[in-house]
Order: sequence, then structure tokens, then C-alpha cells
Amino acid sequence: MPELPETETIARDLDQDIGGSRIARVVVTRDDVLREIDAAGFTDRVAGTTIVRAWRRAKLIVIDLSSGDRIVVQPRFTGALLIDAGALPEEERRYSTLELVLGDGRSVHYRDIRRLGTVTLMSPARFAEYAGALGVEPLDPHFTAEHLSSLLRKTRQPIKKVLMDQRVVVGIGNIYANEALWRAEIDPSRAANSVRAEDVQRLRDEIVEVLTESIAHRGTSFRDYRDARGERGTFVERLKAYGHAGDPCARCGRRLIGTQAIDGRMTVLCVHCQS
Repeated sequence: MPELPETETIARDLDQDIGGSRIARVVVTRDDVLREIDAAGFTDRVAGTTIVRAWRRAKLIVIDLSSGDRIVVQPRFTGALLIDAGALPEEERRYSTLELVLGDGRSVHYRDIRRLGTVTLMSPARFAEYAGALGVEPLDPHFTAEHLSSLLRKTRQPIKKVLMDQRVVVGIGNIYANEALWRAEIDPSRAANSVRAEDVQRLRDEIVEVLTESIAHRGTSFRDYRDARGERGTFVERLKAYGHAGDPCARCGRRLIGTQAIDGRMTVLCVHCQS
């Protein structure tokens, strides 16, 4: 599932490449990805508008339109927004669920192989309501160790599960929760309210660092993730925990273990380094 670095990369590409473009036509081929609106309503409200900017909130890609509406895309597992200047591979095009045809002849496809992602058209008031239920942005200056500590003190749930709760901290999924906890040398199963102040500071710093590094490498591609230009992210080459169960720990050399006991997702950790 695209997490913060991947959706940030897509949003930046879209903003740079199609910001200011007029949407001449809308083609909806798979309306089951739409939420809160039908295909006719989406087409009527989007066609003829201009893309003001594209940006990210949590794991969402947000496209602001000149009408005031916002296209809000949650890619989930296999979703991607791909810019097509006429060379988009057919294997990508055939999974297009909707297409924004731009005035200059290019298109933006929302490609979703499994169609588990969603596309919603929201008014400013609806978006404010929706975004208001989300947690703090980890790359925001307000995300300090003190703020994180105050969030962790409220629960005894495993620290990894708390980090992945979008009502608490947004944008962190399984990949970056594993990586940040490995870097901070914290056991993913430890009760959140038991994490010491010095460990919270280190965890906060490692969260920010791993997300920032991944953005610089345009995200992590295992299978389906592509940026808006159709390219793969290269941060997968720098992962130390996620995807490395059974491999030697890059810090101590002991074997990393993989378990689904914490939150039903694959957790990879070093039982020697992480406590």
C-alpha cells in the first residue's frame, strides 16, 4: 500500500507536471472506485475545471480544482495516478478506472488493478470534515517528541499498532513502522505507554528520517507502486527490516524474525537489538 513517501512523490509529480492544466473531458470506465458521487456527477463537476495544485494529506493524494472541489484519491494496494503523454504501456492502460483528459492532449489515469482504492470528489467543507478526523502529520514541525509522547501515553496497545493508526499519526504503514522501530531499537510489541522519554525522542527522529529518506528515493516499490511518471521507487534497496525476515540484522548480525502476532501484519524485528 502506498504510504506517506509514495503518495508525497505522486502528489509532487502531479503538481509539477499538470498544475495549471485544464481538464477537457472525464472518462469513467470503472465507477466502483468512486465514493460519495456517481460517474455522471463526477464528470459534470470535474470536466472544464482547471487543476490548481496537487498535494498530499496522510496517505491521500489531493487535487484542488478551480471550482473549489477536491479530487481525493486513496490508492490503497494497487492504485496509481499515471500521467500519459501517449506512451503509457498497455498493461497499465487496461487497468485504468477513470481518465482525466487534459486540454493539451495528455491524460491522467487512475490505474487500480484490484480496484481497492477510492476516488472521491469533495467540497472544501466535506474535505475539512474528513481530514479533521486524521492524526498529526509526522513531517509537520508540530510532530515533536513531546507531542508523540502525549499520544503514546494514552494507550497500552503495541507501539507498532499505534504508529499505524491514522487517527493518531498519519502516513505510516507497515513498511515504515517496521523500519522506524528497527532504527530506534524498540520492540514493536512494547506497550506504547511504556516507552521511555529518551526512546520516544529517538523514535520520533527515526520516523522523520526514514520518511524523508524514502521521499528522496521516490518511495518503495515491491510490486505495484509507480510514481506519476510510471517509475519505480528505489528505497526498497535501503530497507533494513521490512522484507528481510530470516536475513542477518544489519546492526548485530543476528537473524531477523518475522511474525504476524502483533497486529496481523508482517512484523520484522531483531529480538537482540530491539527491546
